[in-house]
Amino acid sequence: MKKNLLLLLLFSFTYTMVAQTNVYNGNSTYYSDLICNVNDGKVYKRDSKFRLDILYNVKDSKIYRGNFTFLKDIVANIRDNKVYKGNSFFQGDILFNIQDNVIYNGNSISSFDIIARIEDGKVYKERSSFLGDILFNFDGELSLEEFVAVWFAYHQ
Repeated sequence: MKKNLLLLLLFSFTYTMVAQTNVYNGNSTYYSDLICNVNDGKVYKRDSKFRLDILYNVKDSKIYRGNFTFLKDIVANIRDNKVYKGNSFFQGDILFNIQDNVIYNGNSISSFDIIARIEDGKVYKERSSFLGDILFNFDGELSLEEFVAVWFAYHQ
């Protein structure tokens, strides 16, 4: 009995570690509105699991294009919740930053520079909280790096 319980717990723990997060357009959860899915640091097209359908992958706080990890394939990197262009860490190359579930333009934290808000798995346009202003939503957990990769996937 103890062995079966241990196996069940191990299975459920392993299952949650590799759980997939789906990302949908707007407030929808319909299959037809599926933008991408995230599994183990990789962002796949729609519902695919094929290596050739990887849009972005995350490794060591860097976002890479496709399934590559070459220096030339770095789209962005993250340090202190700031997203820098490519492999840069220069102040002028900050694309956006995320503080307290709010995405700000560049290095700003001004309410005038809010790009989007994240609340309960929904990403709202600018400072809005209207259902019609939801850019995309996701149905699971995303690390900061995975969220940034999804942000790029949404905007491509």
